[in-house]
Amino acid sequence: MPKLAAFPKGFIKQLVSGQMSIYEWIKLADELNVDGLEFYNNFADIKDPANWPKVRRAVEETGMVIPMMCCSPDFTIPDPELRQQQVDHEIHSIRMSAELGAKLCRVLSGQRRKDITREQGMGYVVDSIEKCLVEAEKVGVTLVIENHYKDDFWTEPEFAQMMDVFVDLISRIDSPIFGVQFDPSNAIAAGEDPLELLEKVRHRVVSMGASDRYLANGTIEDLRKAEGGSAGYVSFFKHGVIGKGLNDYDAIFKTLKDVGFDGWISIEDGVDGMDQMHESADFLREKIKKYWPNYQPR
Repeated sequence: MPKLAAFPKGFIKQLVSGQMSIYEWIKLADELNVDGLEFYNNFADIKDPANWPKVRRAVEETGMVIPMMCCSPDFTIPDPELRQQQVDHEIHSIRMSAELGAKLCRVLSGQRRKDITREQGMGYVVDSIEKCLVEAEKVGVTLVIENHYKDDFWTEPEFAQMMDVFVDLISRIDSPIFGVQFDPSNAIAAGEDPLELLEKVRHRVVSMGASDRYLANGTIEDLRKAEGGSAGYVSFFKHGVIGKGLNDYDAIFKTLKDVGFDGWISIEDGVDGMDQMHESADFLREKIKKYWPNYQPR
């Protein structure tokens, strides 16, 4: 049975800088009536491992759990020592995930650097993920790779952003503890059809990042031209209330239902305030109930 989590997309920078405490976010999220809270490995309050038991307890006392850890490793760095630092940080995040009770930990491929070939990038990424899988197996964590667009703190888009590269990459890693975190909006950012991508990876989808995007102005072609060379997201490709953007959630959930999906669905919204996140949570709860009638929210 799928369950619903929330990710603090609208508060990510404040939680990383420490301007907002994780306990403030837990209190806000408790009102969303979700089952869990997706964490980000660079939240200020979890930098110190001594805080992990206290943070986990604060979440679980609400009746929620921490099911997923969002991480953004950059595995396409050509320098082997710097790339190993990214692997080491991801391994640390895998251990953190386990201590916080999370069974899922995200990986990415890395930035689409202009000074490496596709095959070089593939080699770097596959080798890095396989190193991380050794630790993941030890602590009982599954790694999920997202069809990603661009991390908030990156200057270049994702190496495996495009469907053909993403599908090729996941085909090279055969492990029972490695799967896909599907994000339909990121396929739109790539100028591709989310349902076509889902059809290609549906048997490997372990979790879902639920978001909805819209173009405030311009076109996908304009997005292509603007996305490289500056940190973060392009300003006119915006997160909105889930169910009001470009995605067909009925088609997405029907496909997931048909393949027996029973993983976590994490709300990625709230950039314009908690009212929007409440609206997105209500929409997703109703959709989950439609396709999984036995779903009982917390």
